[in-house]
Amino acid sequence: MFEYNKDRHYPKETESRVVIRFQDCDPLQHLNNAKYFDYFFNAREDQVPKLYGVEMIDFIQKYKAAWVVYNHNIAYVKPAKVGEWVRIRSRLLWYNQNTVVLEYYMTDDTSKELKTLLWTTMRYVTVKEGLSTDHAGAVNDFLQATSENLDISEMTIAQRVKFLKNRLKEN
Repeated sequence: MFEYNKDRHYPKETESRVVIRFQDCDPLQHLNNAKYFDYFFNAREDQVPKLYGVEMIDFIQKYKAAWVVYNHNIAYVKPAKVGEWVRIRSRLLWYNQNTVVLEYYMTDDTSKELKTLLWTTMRYVTVKEGLSTDHAGAVNDFLQATSENLDISEMTIAQRVKFLKNRLKEN
């Protein structure tokens, strides 16, 4: 069961290294556009328990609430190709009282070239009624500890792509 620990360091970013599978690619040997979502969500699902010591089911059982997706915004920058090793990173980019925006991005294996960026917006809702509810207590503490909490109100995904591309070049 999830317990927030104020003395624990919670990394702000997760990272996975994965290979692009043949069965997930189109005839041009590019990762199918819809499959990016699977790669992103699977990577985060694998990393969150390792880094934060929590399974999403723990939140659901303890707080009787869950996050549901209501928007995706994706930018396909460079194709991921069959057999290619890539890095997938994710972070909680922003949150407020009942909404979170997760950022996922894929790079080549050397982390020099941005391939794809995804913003997923989710609302926190009660499990039983499906009604919007506020983050409370340890959930809010956890979000604060793991979030970049960037002001994205005036930011477009195109601007973020440009920022990440420049940051990757510098590193």
